[in-house]
Amino acid sequence: MTNLTASLAGISGVHVTAYGVDGEIDLAMTASIVSKIAQAGIHNIVSAGNTGEFFSLTDDEVARVHEAAIEGAAGHAVVTASVGRSLREAIHTAKRARTAGADAIMVHHPRDPFAAPQSQADYFIELAEASELPVVAYVRSDTMGIADLRRVAEHPNIPGIKYAGHNVNRLSACIRETTDLDTIWICGLAEGWAAPFYAVGARGFTSGLVNVAPALSLATWNALEAGDYAKAREIVDQIGTFEELRTRYENGTNVTVVKEAMMIMGADVGPVRLPGLPRLEEKDRLTLETLIASWPGDMLVHYR
Repeated sequence: MTNLTASLAGISGVHVTAYGVDGEIDLAMTASIVSKIAQAGIHNIVSAGNTGEFFSLTDDEVARVHEAAIEGAAGHAVVTASVGRSLREAIHTAKRARTAGADAIMVHHPRDPFAAPQSQADYFIELAEASELPVVAYVRSDTMGIADLRRVAEHPNIPGIKYAGHNVNRLSACIRETTDLDTIWICGLAEGWAAPFYAVGARGFTSGLVNVAPALSLATWNALEAGDYAKAREIVDQIGTFEELRTRYENGTNVTVVKEAMMIMGADVGPVRLPGLPRLEEKDRLTLETLIASWPGDMLVHYR
């Protein structure tokens, strides 16, 4: 748990899922991507997260992606296996991840349209009770009350909460109400939001950029850990266009931009599965090519 806690306060890099020409998962390529991210020094590898297209994968595919990530990380980084959907599916996938050698579980926010706020908290807690691995709760909704979020944070098997809401004041209140606990509140909105989250007491952040330029992500983290917000902002400005492109069509291009960037750099990862946008429009791809060319070569992952 101590090693996991330290990694959660670092960068949680969410790797993509590579597909072959037949549309099936390319496990060898996926493992290779994870290997490069882990060897770059990223602290925590999140497998089958949103950047990994969790909701486009079957449960069996999710489990096989976890196995590929564990193989690729090869002990160089903590591996957190993502689970979700129904509580029974989440528990089953968590058990498979433990058997495969994962270090922790990240549970996606329940997306049932009829989920009651307090029952969403119960969902996280029930999984934490059932899991033999530590659980990171991924909170993407403001519907849960602060009292319910505290119930989640109080659970001894939940060392961290990945907070992906845009209301920083609400996050500040959550942190204030849990100062007596050891729970880590993690920025779930990547590098661009990490500075304001750090300012109210969060630690660490998630990143899809690590598939492309892990050194830029690490530079941002180092600046924030040193309390150098000006330096962090300077680095984040360099990736602003990258993250802006990812927000197109209500985040429908979120994974598309990451995969297209990787393909520009030589990684044949295949298109994003529906309902994500499979390919970027030509003008956006040209913008992305120009941006990548402006970044220092030693900051990039080289796939060729």
